[in-house]
Amino acid sequence: MLSRDEKIALADELRSRLQTTQGIVIAEYRGLSVAELANLRKEAHRGAVFLKVLKNNVVCKAIADTPFAPLESQLQGPLLYALSSDPVSAAKVVTTYAKSNPKLVVMGGGLPYSTLTPEGVDALAKLPSKEELLAKLLATLQAPISQFVRTLNEIPSSFVRVLAAIQEKSESR
Repeated sequence: MLSRDEKIALADELRSRLQTTQGIVIAEYRGLSVAELANLRKEAHRGAVFLKVLKNNVVCKAIADTPFAPLESQLQGPLLYALSSDPVSAAKVVTTYAKSNPKLVVMGGGLPYSTLTPEGVDALAKLPSKEELLAKLLATLQAPISQFVRTLNEIPSSFVRVLAAIQEKSESR
């Protein structure tokens, strides 16, 4: 059992994490073994997701007067919380793990100033991550430049091929 001071410190730590958080996923972990929770924590760590089992009253105190205050209505039962600075990362980690382990049940989540249903979290998990979107944008921006360089390179290449063909033809005579 946590003392009052420990709960306050935990709520303050969570409140400071919420300043950089763009997405929260809430899941019920009832029935998960310690080993299964450890595996989930490893996956969360790989995905840069903060994952913690917290008491709901501590979370209620931490999210009060923050953009995540609307989540208070979803805080019922034994829950774990996944927070990430990328709105998609937490949803991907938790929903991917929930698909392989049915004991983990996604209860909902939230983005700043809005809540998500379990279906909304699933839809969010299917979106590409920020890194994937940036890579696609970079590829799209590079495509015209690459094509332009290839076109410019083709002119001298064609000229060299024509000269080589003329030389070959004159040598064969």
